[in-house]
Amino acid sequence: MTSSSLLQLRQATYLIGLSYALLLVGLFHTSYAWLIGVDWNKEDYTYGYLIPIIVLYLIWEKKDELASHNSSPSWTAMLVILPGLILYWLGELGGEFYSLYLSSWLLLVGLCWLHMGWKKLKFILFPLCFILSMFPPPSFIHAKISFQLKLISSKLGVAMLQLYGMSVYREGNIIDLGFTKLQVVDACNGLRYLIPLIVLGVLLAYFYRGPLWHKLIIVASTIPLSIITNGFRIASVGVLYQYFGAAAAEGFFHDFSGWFIFMVTLVILLAEIWLLKKLFPIKKKNQHQSPPPVEKKSRVLRPSSPTTISGIVRSPHFLVPLLLLGTTLAMSTTVEFREKTPTNMPLSQFPTQMGPWQGQPEIMEQKFIDALNFSDYTIINYKNTQQQNVNFYVAYYESQRKGKSIHSPATCLPGGGWIFHEAGTVTIMVNGKPMPVNRALIQKDETKQLSYYWFPQRDRILTNAYQLKIYNFWDALTRQRTDGALVRLITPVYSSEQEADKRLQAFVAELTPQLNTFLPE
Repeated sequence: MTSSSLLQLRQATYLIGLSYALLLVGLFHTSYAWLIGVDWNKEDYTYGYLIPIIVLYLIWEKKDELASHNSSPSWTAMLVILPGLILYWLGELGGEFYSLYLSSWLLLVGLCWLHMGWKKLKFILFPLCFILSMFPPPSFIHAKISFQLKLISSKLGVAMLQLYGMSVYREGNIIDLGFTKLQVVDACNGLRYLIPLIVLGVLLAYFYRGPLWHKLIIVASTIPLSIITNGFRIASVGVLYQYFGAAAAEGFFHDFSGWFIFMVTLVILLAEIWLLKKLFPIKKKNQHQSPPPVEKKSRVLRPSSPTTISGIVRSPHFLVPLLLLGTTLAMSTTVEFREKTPTNMPLSQFPTQMGPWQGQPEIMEQKFIDALNFSDYTIINYKNTQQQNVNFYVAYYESQRKGKSIHSPATCLPGGGWIFHEAGTVTIMVNGKPMPVNRALIQKDETKQLSYYWFPQRDRILTNAYQLKIYNFWDALTRQRTDGALVRLITPVYSSEQEADKRLQAFVAELTPQLNTFLPE
């Protein structure tokens, strides 16, 4: 290739890269603004700021291999680009940032594949896949993982405290030390250690020169290591609390203990790698037998695509994705997707008298209001003429797009020590019509309660998060609406489950007509 052709090829590459960059920025600038300004500011995901730097370094390491191989454009990359565009609309209309993050990643990989070809793409495939580690999971998945990690860490912490000789009692994520109670909050769930350690384990495995099964052990071991060490951290707070008081669970000590535990876990991980090398030494090639000398030949690149700027710009491999991305950007900015949320009565006016039920409103603590991020809510504790209780809670969301989602009771109630039994979806008859609800028998010590909950969403009754996401996308596309609500009822089990079921179903019959006047259909 002549120096003139090489210069034009380089200029064309810059032109293509700039064109794609502008289009991708136009499509995803709000998503990445949320990623950097909101998601990465959460303490569980602050490591995300380092991922782009690591990725750039890993790609830079492969610069020689990339320079010494021809690009071979491949239309097979459309199998990645088209799903990326579909995910864009799912995320944009359904209100799920993770879909947008994944869409941007698929489009980036697809565009690289389209112009470089698979053989050349393989050199930077690991760095490209490593980008995925900077995207936090969807909020409802994060909530489930975080809650389970809190329970596991609480159990381990209690077991270690009991092993130490302390008298400890646990209710969900609340640890009773006798002289005080400790709550294992989100800051202690272990997620902020688990994900960075998995990422670190993947990096160590990538640079580790050993068999694949060694690498798999290194990555897999990060999960139990992070959970066990976080349990130890919680136990250490319980032990030190009796000497230092609340200072042992907050402020400098809390932050330092987290950093210290992470470093200890890293040392254990490095020791594990050293042990693998000692127990299963890597066989080295016989250094005494050198291979026969190979005559080095300069590699002559013969491009399989146009090398002039005009030829590259007119190439279908550039024009087709340019048209697809440009059309998507134009539609997303010009088509009217603003939500049309119907007005509804404020829930603070919800009646406290319904048939035989007399209610007393309750106020939620501000910290929970801030965390749940709803538009309106009410909590009313009703009693019937027999003084039997039904606690009614409804939260309304004007929008469930980008960063807003309903919190399911399945991830909230167990945190207070309630254990779910017989949880599942059932159909009840309400005023002669079938209605699906989630039913769960919950128990704490000897106290049993029965709970019904469901999600009224724009004239539908839904029962799980996946339905919410699907209908949010569809209604945002066809009706410009993603508003919805959560309704939760709880009643004590006084004599039997059957009696509690009848009470809740009778309450739902009184509730539904009133609820329909407050929640827009």
